[in-house]
Amino acid sequence: MNNLKKIGIDIGGTNIRVALVDDSGIIKILKEPCKADQPEDVIVNQVKNMIHEVITPDVVGIGIGVPSTIDVKLGIVYNLNNIPSWKEVHLKEILEKEFSVPTYVNNDANCFALGHKHYGLAKEFSNIVCVAMGTGLGSGLIFNDELYIGANTAAGEIGCVPYLDSTYEGYCSSHFFKRFHSHTTSFDLFNQAKEGNSEALQIWEEFGKHVGALVSFVLFTYDPQAIVFGGSVSKSFEFFSPSMYKYLEGFLFPKNVEKLVIRLSEVKDISVLGAASLVNREVSKSV
Repeated sequence: MNNLKKIGIDIGGTNIRVALVDDSGIIKILKEPCKADQPEDVIVNQVKNMIHEVITPDVVGIGIGVPSTIDVKLGIVYNLNNIPSWKEVHLKEILEKEFSVPTYVNNDANCFALGHKHYGLAKEFSNIVCVAMGTGLGSGLIFNDELYIGANTAAGEIGCVPYLDSTYEGYCSSHFFKRFHSHTTSFDLFNQAKEGNSEALQIWEEFGKHVGALVSFVLFTYDPQAIVFGGSVSKSFEFFSPSMYKYLEGFLFPKNVEKLVIRLSEVKDISVLGAASLVNREVSKSV
């Protein structure tokens, strides 16, 4: 089982990344714009061609992360929002037929969490919530050192939970800036805050209070040892974290907040590494 070579794939509406991975990390990686507006078979063939470019004879499996609902057992991708033609894609069956190696498909947020458990900042923790904070808001859950996905790979969809007049995604992702501060992106606000712009700093302070509410929800619901934030919006942590921590001063169980570790994702291509970890996870179950 040591130092297995596997393929890790991260499929998104913008880009597809395919990598040859071993236990030390990425050996070779390809990145291409996803042909998201094309028919199903065009995108499937794009994935196949990218795999052919990196696969070696000693690869033991393929792991794939997709931002969608998944039938994990059968490896079927349903209704991928960012790729309209992917309504029901039997991805496991297709790729196993093409490459003759076991293939495992899971939600991309779950792969994000697995990546941090095996390659990232959360190796020493057994109970972790990894939050991807970018265009949307998703999370992956590690409980007792194992990925927890629920019955339909939807466990941890904290972005969909109602909050104020919307959801946590509406207030703790880029949706917040579009909705309440139109024509402003988090990247613009980050640069403005670095320059000391008072309006930008105030917006980040407001945003941080909502993230504090999100952290409170995570603490009440999952009580993890650590939370790892990733995604484009999390890069502005220095500007929204003070008000986030200020909000947490009112949390019902202050000792829980005191013990909680919050870290920022810094490992490049962590979701690809997490997808590759699906192979290790399934191999370990079989031995």
